[in-house]
Amino acid sequence: MSESPTPSAETSPEVAQATRLAFSEDWAATVVGLVLLVLVLTGVVTQGLVP
Repeated sequence: MSESPTPSAETSPEVAQATRLAFSEDWAATVVGLVLLVLVLTGVVTQGLVP
């Protein structure tokens, strides 16, 4: 019985690229959320603008 080595999740280029893309989306959402929070706290976005 010879077992062929299967690529692990860390070594597969497709998985690595997908993980890198998801990481970027997460950070983009975090940055947008923080910008919105700062705008609300500083009064740039008033209560009338928030539905």
